Amino acid sequence: MLVETLTVGWFAANCYIVGCPATREAMIVDPGDEAERVLEAVERLKVTVRCIVNTHGHADHIGANREVKDATGAPLCIHRLDAPLLADPARNLSAWAGDPLPPVAPARLLEDGDVIEVGQLRFRVLHTPGHTPGGICLAGEGVVFSGDTLFAGSVGRSDFPGGSHVTLIRSIKEKLLVLPDETVVYPGHGPTTTIGEEKAANPFLS
Repeated sequence: MLVETLTVGWFAANCYIVGCPATREAMIVDPGDEAERVLEAVERLKVTVRCIVNTHGHADHIGANREVKDATGAPLCIHRLDAPLLADPARNLSAWAGDPLPPVAPARLLEDGDVIEVGQLRFRVLHTPGHTPGGICLAGEGVVFSGDTLFAGSVGRSDFPGGSHVTLIRSIKEKLLVLPDETVVYPGHGPTTTIGEEKAANPFLS
């Protein structure tokens, strides 16, 4: 599996290009900013983008949706409960950041248990509310893209509208910590980690 990490924007969000080596098909997870860099990476990797997935609807993860979608023609996917954030600058926090985003309509509304296919790769949608009501993680092929649910040594914020710390911790324990310890975690911000490392040392999960 091919995973290209691009750290984009003022809030240093991780955008991932996830590709199938056999078919050269790919998905883009959280194109939060710097669309030109994202598209240059797609061209350099020589992959065809089959879908764009937002792990949640905050501005630092959706900011380049429109440009990347228009350039690739790939459908935009987000959980049903976070879809309204794509059209609401107050709720997606882009208004707070001083640069309200134009609305972008998703093509697919995701639910817990859905499967996203990328060539020969398969990723299962895990609904992990707490940071936002419709936050998701994508698990498969020995990795999990955790958005702003779980970080190396930390967890996502829960003080934004729709957030809940109790719900967040429950999501992590019930949906993520049950994955194999060797599962590599690709978070929405910061370095990679593993499920085993977070079970053993994350102070928020003790």
